[in-house]
Amino acid sequence: MAEQPHFVKYTFYKADPLWRRLPKDQKAAGAGEFLSSVDAWRDSMLVRTYNLQGTRGDADFLLWQVAPELSSIQQSFSDLANTGLGQYLNVAYSYLAMTKHSPYVSGHTHAGQEGTGLTVRPKDATYFFVYPFVKTNEWYQLPMADRQRMMNEHFEIGHKYPGVKITTSYSFGLDDQEFMLGFETEKPEEFVDLIQALRSSQARPYTLRDTPIFTCVNTELKDILDTLVG
Repeated sequence: MAEQPHFVKYTFYKADPLWRRLPKDQKAAGAGEFLSSVDAWRDSMLVRTYNLQGTRGDADFLLWQVAPELSSIQQSFSDLANTGLGQYLNVAYSYLAMTKHSPYVSGHTHAGQEGTGLTVRPKDATYFFVYPFVKTNEWYQLPMADRQRMMNEHFEIGHKYPGVKITTSYSFGLDDQEFMLGFETEKPEEFVDLIQALRSSQARPYTLRDTPIFTCVNTELKDILDTLVG
């Protein structure tokens, strides 16, 4: 059977201030419901959780989901919203995308960069940097040969930072952005150097938007919820 594209969902949650004022036993029960609800979906979709407390002021944690059917993501979202904690969570940011093969990587290989096609294979590194990405209209009017040449430069720059693994998903027609980019690494400084190097690439003037940028720390959901319970 041919490999099928998957839906990729990034949901950033922020706890309502009222949650902090609840009795601790009520918070513990509500967090337990949320944890059980997430765990119930782990057999049918890829689920990863990341802590953003202390890295951004507008989001507490990220739920990263990859599933073959959008209905699974929608149902899980509803299930989570109906838990004791879910009733006190605001969705700070929400991004939807799909996996697909890039038109620029045929014949191009990069060791350790699996996950840029139809299958998402997390590296489960400590740090995960996520941002939406939109190119200018002028980019798509360029001849394919010119775009390929500039993307080849991107690949060459990326090769200098093998410790950074990219996961690219596509949002054309699904959401406001065109791409969702995720970078996993054990060394934040290597990611900083990579992004700085890309700023001087030939393709940079064709970037319309690549913010907000989220610095996420790979954390078990139970540990994230423990910090919210206090």
